[in-house]
Amino acid sequence: MTSRGSGSASSAELPCRRLFFALWPDPSLRSVLVQHGNRLDAGSGRRVPDANLHLTLVFLGDVPADRIDALETLAGTVAATHRPFTLVLDRYGTFDRARVAWLGGPAVEAGNRLVEDLAAGARDCGLDVERRSWRPHVTLRRRIEAAPDGPAPAPIAWRVRDFVLVESIRGRPYQVLRSWPLE
Repeated sequence: MTSRGSGSASSAELPCRRLFFALWPDPSLRSVLVQHGNRLDAGSGRRVPDANLHLTLVFLGDVPADRIDALETLAGTVAATHRPFTLVLDRYGTFDRARVAWLGGPAVEAGNRLVEDLAAGARDCGLDVERRSWRPHVTLRRRIEAAPDGPAPAPIAWRVRDFVLVESIRGRPYQVLRSWPLE
């Protein structure tokens, strides 16, 4: 997906940054996710680096630098209207076309509303974000050749208290730019 803006010509000339809104695990949860990645048998798949484990809320794509302040304002406004909630990650799965294996669970209404509000706000900022149902998952392995094999995982309750804006720079760990607590 690409981000296309309806902004001025100057926006098209500005450098872009590859961004997304996400849930970022605390160190304890990250450790549990790493253990799942280590246990998951998905053919010759490559484990996602520990520092990059996250759960995407809204992928923003390549964002012109002049829109980042508006996205941060949007995030603050959205965070102030949402409460903490719990996601349960209780199954392994794959996205065959992308060749990834993941740990995920059912979407909950509070999470759906958060995603919808962030996506609608991003569109209001002139970004072209996908309009598909949110499927909560943490990608554990990439370039898999087969579906994960083994027993279902023990359910993990992820208490969502905040969300973050993350930058993806090729060849480097993801960088959290800012976080917002849910009120």
